Amino acid sequence: MSYRLSILDKSPVGEGETAVMALARTLRLAQLAEEWGYHRFWIAEHHNTPQLASPSPELVIAWLLGQTQRIRVGSGGVMLQHYSPYKVAENFNLLASLAPGRVDLGVGKAPGGLPLSTQALQLGLHADEKGSFADQLSQLNDWLALSGTESGEAIFPTPIPPQPPEGFVLGASVQSAQLAAQSNWNFIFAAHLNGDRALLRDVLSFWQTHSTRPTIVAVQVIVADSNDTAAQLAENVQIWGVELENGQRVTVASEEQALAFAAQAGSSPRKIARREQALLYGTAHDVLAKLNGLHAQFGINEFIIDTPVAEGHARLTSLRLLAQAHNAVEVV
Repeated sequence: MSYRLSILDKSPVGEGETAVMALARTLRLAQLAEEWGYHRFWIAEHHNTPQLASPSPELVIAWLLGQTQRIRVGSGGVMLQHYSPYKVAENFNLLASLAPGRVDLGVGKAPGGLPLSTQALQLGLHADEKGSFADQLSQLNDWLALSGTESGEAIFPTPIPPQPPEGFVLGASVQSAQLAAQSNWNFIFAAHLNGDRALLRDVLSFWQTHSTRPTIVAVQVIVADSNDTAAQLAENVQIWGVELENGQRVTVASEEQALAFAAQAGSSPRKIARREQALLYGTAHDVLAKLNGLHAQFGINEFIIDTPVAEGHARLTSLRLLAQAHNAVEVV
């Protein structure tokens, strides 16, 4: 079973920890991930969340690139609705100039936080000028496509790197996969946020029909030395879907956050429900067998591993055990 493993890190702040400790662990994990053979190491974007120290992926990416050698480093992802596509292109062209051939630019259309943080991030922006997520992605794609040699162009997202960052669209719908295919970007199905197996099948079927790029899926994984320990770690992991009367749909980590989102948005909730998970947990042997099954059933070429455990030792152990098991199979 041949597929790649990569990591999505949110710099979780464990009980009794500080953000300084969480970020130090993120660096250590990136260095270990390179040693263990993971292909990519991505940083998520979350705002106004004391439990996660990851509001600015670009800053952490630069820090990690300077202290690793080979592993690809990127965003999983930049929440494009908050920013100028030109500025995002500048940021990632600069990163790709610092570490040519190692930078990934993943973008998503979720807010990465509750409405109050979104309002603060977008203060002064004109919604009518910003356009849709598709509009913003098109602009970003156009900026990144410039080589600096085009005649008649008055502005470039300098510096122009020798190799542009690799682009990824994060989503969990046919519409997102279609947008990625039309833009000739990679697509990541966010099964770590939506574990609906029928949706996974439909979206990946569309993707594989309309793009020749790899099939990549993000999943939540917890590995431990015993099934009992893994089950205990998995008990508190929740994913909730929120649908408001104003049409907004988001994914949050608890019912409390779902209610807070509705209150801050000023819109009554139409539906709040705990979502089916794609959380894979158990021993390394058991989890690897589940990944092998998904790979065989859906033709998945790469798994982005999200480990929803804040406690440092358990988090590192989970990712180490998984890598060791995967590497042992690959060698055989």
